Amino acid sequence: MSKVLSIAWKDTQVRFASRSEILFFLLLPILFTALIGQFSSGQADADRRVAVLVVNQDGGPLATDLIDTINSSTAIRAEVLDASEAARRFDDRDAPALLTIPAGFEAALRSGEPVELAMETDATNLNSLVAEQGVRAAAGVVGRPLAAALLSVDQAEQVRPFAGDAERIAFFDSSLAAARTLTASAPVRVEATSAVESDDASWNGYAFASSGQLIIWTLIPLLGTAAIFAFERETGTLQRLLTTATRKSTYLSGVVTGQLGMGLVQMAILVGFGALAFKINWGDKPAALAVVLVAFGLAAVAMGVMLGTLVRSSRQASGVSIMLGMTLGLLGGCMWPLEFFPPAVQRIVHLVPTTWAMEALTDISMRGAGLPQVMPNIAVLLGFAALFFVLGVWRFRYE
Repeated sequence: MSKVLSIAWKDTQVRFASRSEILFFLLLPILFTALIGQFSSGQADADRRVAVLVVNQDGGPLATDLIDTINSSTAIRAEVLDASEAARRFDDRDAPALLTIPAGFEAALRSGEPVELAMETDATNLNSLVAEQGVRAAAGVVGRPLAAALLSVDQAEQVRPFAGDAERIAFFDSSLAAARTLTASAPVRVEATSAVESDDASWNGYAFASSGQLIIWTLIPLLGTAAIFAFERETGTLQRLLTTATRKSTYLSGVVTGQLGMGLVQMAILVGFGALAFKINWGDKPAALAVVLVAFGLAAVAMGVMLGTLVRSSRQASGVSIMLGMTLGLLGGCMWPLEFFPPAVQRIVHLVPTTWAMEALTDISMRGAGLPQVMPNIAVLLGFAALFFVLGVWRFRYE
């Protein structure tokens, strides 16, 4: 046991021999957690409806009613701007559509004359179709009560001519109000429903970022276990072990113990930082969190052991560790939620351990999951660990 601990302590000293290691061990994970957490929280609160730039040259109540109807849509929203600003933003492709409500819009509608809304769309943006259909729907909502009011005015005038324009306008306004009331209370003939999976999770951008960055920034150095093997082969340390009574199992246990210990310390620091700085609730069942972190750490360091039997140099090992760690983090949903991936990709990425670790951590931090709920993830992570260890030990050579 003393040999195992001595090897673990030696690897720890070697890793932190350079002061720059603290940058990767602590500072960069904290920085990326803060940046991605802020971005994710902002995205969750953002209005995801398609923006339609609107130039209101009329300014009358009916033009305002059209804009309010657009804003009540679940698909589009209006951004009212002056003509020059709207044109600039449309040319910069900040929005897929530009709608102009012409001057005299209300006067023409009140007199029963047709009015053409000027709408420009960006043919290269698929959201332009959404914007166009949304504006058509909003115009229909505004136009139906208006058509009923105009018809009422015509019918009333046939029965008894109006005494003047003031009486006509007053009758039109009252008819329009009545038509809007009746339209709003009309029975629903088409009801749209969407299948929504019940989920008690409360989105927390900082919890997502903390979980993802914890996985990525502990995975990369644990994969870096491969660099230790490669470096000691290059320097002849492994060959010299042949002249001692140190067994292969003792050496491997020492390396794994040291790397896993440093990984668990790093994860504990990042968990504590997330709880203190971002008020992340890691659950009221610490055993679940602890077991998930240990299982993930074992899977990651085991992958590093296996990788160490495949690389030829320490420089190659370091490069592969960083590239593989970032790639597995991306595939595992550590940088972007898996819900935004295509369904086929969501199934395929369960072939990597980071996906199972990320799901477990988000279940704990956002859904309050306990040990029974995350046991399937833990079992899979331990399965990855066993597989990688077996392959690594089988292929391990001193030379």
